[in-house]
Amino acid sequence: MALTAAEKSCLASTFEKIAPKAEQYGSELFQRMFSGFPQTRTYFAHVDTSADSPQLRAHGAKIIASLGKAIKNVDNMSAALSDLSDLHAQSIRVDPSNFKYISHCLLVLLAAHLKADFTPQVQIAWDKFLAAVSAVLTEKYR
Repeated sequence: MALTAAEKSCLASTFEKIAPKAEQYGSELFQRMFSGFPQTRTYFAHVDTSADSPQLRAHGAKIIASLGKAIKNVDNMSAALSDLSDLHAQSIRVDPSNFKYISHCLLVLLAAHLKADFTPQVQIAWDKFLAAVSAVLTEKYR
């Protein structure tokens, strides 16, 4: 599913709005995921998952930063996210269905914070983008 030039631009401009709050939004992303999909906590048994946890805020910021990297390299996400793909497939062994869960939670987070700026076009662009990211992250599963 290829992204149009308009969708790529939309992703970049939306990301500029969320990047300055990466720790806050990243932590909130995980809180939403843990609340809606509690089975995902199993991958975070070693992490303090409370709302104000420095570990969760730091990991959330990494997730947001990785999305930024994917947006900057949207035409070559496989190469840009290769290390993350290896990590999730071979080291952590995350169930691929979890990528759908976190994608859903991110869309909800964007809608909650962007409000009127979360137009149908923004939602479509992010939905397509997150599907592409999920596909890249599961490329190396056997």
